[in-house]
Amino acid sequence: MIVRQRTNWLKMLFIWRGSVLKKIIVQLAVILLFSLAIYFFKGKIFDYKVHLNPTIFTLIGLALAIFMGFCNTASYDRFWEGRKLWGLLVIETRSFTRQMLSMVNDPSPGAREEKEKIIKMVSAFCWSLNYQLREKSGTEHLARLLSPEQVEQLRDKKFIPSIILGFIADWLNEQQRKGHIDTIVMTSMNHHLNQFSNILGGCERIHNTPLPFAYSILLHRTVYLYCFWLPFGLVDTVGWMMPLIVLLISYTFIALDAIIQEIQEPFGEEENDLALNNMCRTIEYSIFEQAGMPQGELKEADSYFVD
Repeated sequence: MIVRQRTNWLKMLFIWRGSVLKKIIVQLAVILLFSLAIYFFKGKIFDYKVHLNPTIFTLIGLALAIFMGFCNTASYDRFWEGRKLWGLLVIETRSFTRQMLSMVNDPSPGAREEKEKIIKMVSAFCWSLNYQLREKSGTEHLARLLSPEQVEQLRDKKFIPSIILGFIADWLNEQQRKGHIDTIVMTSMNHHLNQFSNILGGCERIHNTPLPFAYSILLHRTVYLYCFWLPFGLVDTVGWMMPLIVLLISYTFIALDAIIQEIQEPFGEEENDLALNNMCRTIEYSIFEQAGMPQGELKEADSYFVD
């Protein structure tokens, strides 16, 4: 994700990183050259003059804008829901850690080390969820945070976050069996585990259910047909300014189409996707700090931060 403060109006015109312009610059160049050709030939294809009333494009443009607004809202809703789920994960991990440190009354000498292992499992759950959503292995974090036996149990498994939750639940059951956790505390901590599971399921729902493909292809086709027919409707009324006006209108529609496609999958690694790695580091740093454990460096966002 690009984390960048809004700068003055002139610099905003020339910002490249974080803009979708680099994705669509070839399409815009083709449309500009096509518009110049239409202007040069006065709207003729061979000897046939294409007559298109500009009013038609006003009506089509209005309908297209409404449909794009619907698709943009649907895509941003997916993006924002993903951000809320990860924000809830930050809250739940801190609450779970606090309760475990203060309410699990284990007087044995190795109790502190056992609690630190569970805190590392919580961090491993977050990292494994991150990499499951990005369809990556993330084995370096699992090896760092889990025991070799647990890593071996996770080998070749597909839904690793769920298995890690099972590890944590097994430990809680063992603590209750030994009398270190009473029923009320156990119920509360199970609630946090259920929240972890709900967050996992919510993220999987977003990741596995994109916007219906029919919407995407209809929007994509309509935008490009509109942009390529527009020069014929403006060539007789606008004159030599027609290619520039077509370019501006095309940039608006095509760029919004590209943004819709990008943010509908918020867990990817493009510049405008969620910064999952940074959120995982924040969670790990926070819960390790709560427990007095050594923390890694917490990376601060800068103007060119992508994570």
